[in-house]
Amino acid sequence: MRVVAMGSSSTAGLRNVVPYPARLELYLRKHYKDDDPHPKIRIDVFNRGQGGQEAPLEVARFNDDIFAENPSLVLWQVGTNAVYRQKEFNFDEVVANIIGGLALLRAHPTMDVILIDPQYVTAMLFDDNADLAERMVSAIRTAAEDAKVNLFQRWALMRHWHVLNNVSFEQLLDPEDDLKLHQSNWSTMQVSLALTNSIIKAVTPTA
Repeated sequence: MRVVAMGSSSTAGLRNVVPYPARLELYLRKHYKDDDPHPKIRIDVFNRGQGGQEAPLEVARFNDDIFAENPSLVLWQVGTNAVYRQKEFNFDEVVANIIGGLALLRAHPTMDVILIDPQYVTAMLFDDNADLAERMVSAIRTAAEDAKVNLFQRWALMRHWHVLNNVSFEQLLDPEDDLKLHQSNWSTMQVSLALTNSIIKAVTPTA
């Protein structure tokens, strides 16, 4: 089974933080080897993340980076740069490209889609970023609902950790990232595990 992960730096990886696609491949392979043995299943996760990009540039890469691989599952992490680098991206254009990109993905009936919204980190809460971040999270949720695709709510998950579980931003953030934008190894691992469990639950037949 081929999985393609499309996105920006959260997908591509940065410095010493192992990105979620590599972790997802490891966790899924381990699950279907040890926990629910399926010796004939091979899972490959292709990392097609490019730091700094947003939906308009990512949709332009769909043919070469997604459709050419003929994956069973596409993970699309989107929305962060439209908020953090809002002077470089037009919010409405980004949302329109998310909607259009989902339509392209949905046109392939054998391809499942998981949309991943932004990370809940300090940089996304500075000044006017906070309101725009909430608008983006809401727009992504609406786009996923309208397109009838799966949504992995990273924003809500990480906010839950911080607000209800008292996980500090120091633990959520990469200590080497002065921008306070990118996740730490710990939070990336936790997000990867949650995503893995969601996928396994979705594809495991119920008794």
